[in-house]
Amino acid sequence: QVQFVESGGGLVQPGGSLRLSCAASGSTFSIYAMAWYRRAPGKQRELVASITLSGRTNYVDSVKGRFTISRDNAKNTVDLQMNSLKLEDTAVYYCNAPPPYRAYPWGQGTQVTVSS
Repeated sequence: QVQFVESGGGLVQPGGSLRLSCAASGSTFSIYAMAWYRRAPGKQRELVASITLSGRTNYVDSVKGRFTISRDNAKNTVDLQMNSLKLEDTAVYYCNAPPPYRAYPWGQGTQVTVSS
């Protein structure tokens, strides 16, 4: 089984930056692609960005040009650099496998709050 631990969240003003990190442990050999998701208050979980083993990335339109996903296969980590943060980026951020891969158990997530 695979476990995820997300970190790096916090309180930031609009226009600021944060870097999230996700560490995977357990049966990590089974992970072919990774993604960052977020769940804003009162909304469903949303896929934000994904990255394949080879480094091909994909982003939801609302974060294109502002967020960058990256991974270190040797360390089994995936990061999300978030720049030019907006109020609507406030959410709990999680990492997991992207569709069509089956999701692993969800971690605790890391809270990102964008507020002036």
